[in-house]
Amino acid sequence: MKKTLALATLLAGLSAPAMAGTLTVCLEGAPETFNPQLTSSGTTSTVLGQIYDGLVAVERGGSQIEPALAESWDVSEDGRTYTFHLRQGVKWQTTSDFTPSREFNADDVIFTFERMLDADHAYNKVNGGNYITFNTKLADALESVEKIDDHTVAFTLKEALAPFTGIMAHGSLKITSAEYAEQLLEAGTPELFDRNPVGTGPFQLQAYQTDAVVRLLPFAQTWGAEQNIAENTPMVDAIIMAISADASVRVQRALAGECQIAFYPNLADAPLIEQSENLDLVVAKVASSGFITFNFKMEKFQDIRVRQALAHAINMEPLVEVVFNGMGHVTGAVVPPAFWGHADDLAPYAYDPEKAKQLLADAGFADGFETQLWAVPVARPYMPNGRRAAEMIQADWAEIGVKAEIVTYEWAEYIQRARAFEAEVGMFGGIYDFPDPSQIPNNYFTCNSEGTPSPSNIGAWCNEEFISVMAEAGAITDQEKRAELYLKAQHILYDDVPAVMFGGADQLMAVSKDVKGFAPAIFGTSRMSGVTTD
Repeated sequence: MKKTLALATLLAGLSAPAMAGTLTVCLEGAPETFNPQLTSSGTTSTVLGQIYDGLVAVERGGSQIEPALAESWDVSEDGRTYTFHLRQGVKWQTTSDFTPSREFNADDVIFTFERMLDADHAYNKVNGGNYITFNTKLADALESVEKIDDHTVAFTLKEALAPFTGIMAHGSLKITSAEYAEQLLEAGTPELFDRNPVGTGPFQLQAYQTDAVVRLLPFAQTWGAEQNIAENTPMVDAIIMAISADASVRVQRALAGECQIAFYPNLADAPLIEQSENLDLVVAKVASSGFITFNFKMEKFQDIRVRQALAHAINMEPLVEVVFNGMGHVTGAVVPPAFWGHADDLAPYAYDPEKAKQLLADAGFADGFETQLWAVPVARPYMPNGRRAAEMIQADWAEIGVKAEIVTYEWAEYIQRARAFEAEVGMFGGIYDFPDPSQIPNNYFTCNSEGTPSPSNIGAWCNEEFISVMAEAGAITDQEKRAELYLKAQHILYDDVPAVMFGGADQLMAVSKDVKGFAPAIFGTSRMSGVTTD
């Protein structure tokens, strides 16, 4: 009750609590940054997806790529050059620190990508310059970004890349303002560019109270409103996004009417939501993959026998049954079953404690060893209860003499530390942002041409054969051949045991019956434009 009252007090301090015209949303974590280029976190994208637009987007509630800031695009015969024709009349948001003098144009697209592409760019190193998705998916593939005229931009690839338009729909490749960046650079405060956002989206930031609440106001001149596109038009007077890592608290706030949309309730709370007179249980069949990874920077995990032992020591079927509350599926494949290219012949590693003990003994650990096991602190479709999963793994490993200390942090810190390779055994995962099976394997298990792990490859596993197969699959357009290559890649990962896959489940949301027009995203971010409240 104290937590519920605390939220009510906080909302009252910012504005009137939930009423007609105000949409209240309960989030599971805080945004890491206010520039999409610097994050691949789904939680952060939920916030930033309201503020920024990309050249293209995934259709609301579906899987098709559709126009956004680009009205259309052409592809060259060799599949290497994509020419985007930009939407005209798009306005930038005005803030207390910035008043735009022009509309969106090709200069903004060039600035956005050159910041990430050019190591000598004035903004490249600002605020760390860690462009997670770009570095993983495009840095090695993109040859150039060229302005043809004020409303036309050409992207040329070094070789054909089948999922390119899907990648361009990713939440971290939104377009930012070149004029705003130049103004801050001249003022000597470029670091503010990633903290005080300016976008073209349906909402803009009014206030952020760290780890507590984000408040957004409608951007009345957003292109969706000006061009009469209802689903891209803000239809509420404000959005209040309250942050709470506790899934039960989010559900209680929804039941109390304090949150009209509550993300990621506990799966066990589904009946409670269904029985409510005021809430609907909304199910989104998202594609996601979750796993634990072994840190290859540590000598003991470089021995495949150790990794195999820990994999065979986990009793995965009851773990998935308990943690996913009977709604999950077990798998040994990194590509989820919702996708073509899923390796349905890969089951979880067989539960065999005696085999695990023998493998440890063969590796020189007959008496076991101590390690840390990190637990995801937020509920996600790929891991609805990280603490409970970690506890069950901890108990399984104790049976073979491995003592695991469970470690966790607040979500933003967890991500930062995991990407700094601090996790001995890290729990991680991702939700697909676009409809192509390459996303999660590329993000979490590849390394670039210099041998540097992709930012989300928290176990630092760099397998040349796996990387080569994934690259080959991305360079061709024949879906049947691509599927064969993804099957091969999944078997390479499975056999080398850099990670142990969990199952997956649908994404649940608690949504007030007063909310109209809300369509949860299957890929990418759920947008609040086009949403109304009674």
